[in-house]
Amino acid sequence: MEAASSKVNVHHSTSNGIVVPHRLPWPKRLLASLIYALIRVVAGTIRFNFEDRSGLFQGEPPQPVIYCTWHNRLALALMVFLKHPKKLQPARRMAAIVSASKDGAVVAHILELFGAQPVRGSSSRRGPQALLELTTWAERGFDLAITPDGPRGPCYVVQDGAIAVAQLTGLPLVPVTYHLNWKIRPKSWDRFQIPLPFARCTVILGEPLLVPREARDKERETLRRRLQEQLRTLTND
Repeated sequence: MEAASSKVNVHHSTSNGIVVPHRLPWPKRLLASLIYALIRVVAGTIRFNFEDRSGLFQGEPPQPVIYCTWHNRLALALMVFLKHPKKLQPARRMAAIVSASKDGAVVAHILELFGAQPVRGSSSRRGPQALLELTTWAERGFDLAITPDGPRGPCYVVQDGAIAVAQLTGLPLVPVTYHLNWKIRPKSWDRFQIPLPFARCTVILGEPLLVPREARDKERETLRRRLQEQLRTLTND
């Protein structure tokens, strides 16, 4: 998640301390709108089945969680949120961390079109600011979404960021993955999965993982490995 150029990703502070990007140029807004429309159209033809092992999406009011999804499963991640957690508990809202790169600016606008709140940053760029913003949204009752192996991998290796966010916010980590029977996988670092129309999508939400606020390095590493193992087992690529 690299920092964007000053033309695309200039940030300013709001009165509540949250840093947000300035308005995108219209060509990038158009691109984001087209991608959003394409996702909606393709997802409308896909048959979703959910296997929820978390036990967290029943009753009201909803308790915020942190969704952890591999980078190569991002294509349908927002549709998964809308079709399961949000459908079961309509009051749920989500903030998601997005690359601070130029491409990330387009992704951030797609998130907004889906009704989600983008948070720009990564461990290498705007890390402290992104962590502060995620904490702020969590305090407001938002779910958070993180790609624990993003933005550049290694693929299926959980980085420290997810554990840090869970420890700071006190929210449970929920591993989320899905399996498509019909897809395209380009030769990218993560073998990104592009769903094809009329595919079947089996979504699995794993058991939640809590990170104690007082956890030290050794315990954090143990929990990082546990999250990684659970996601890999559920994914089983």
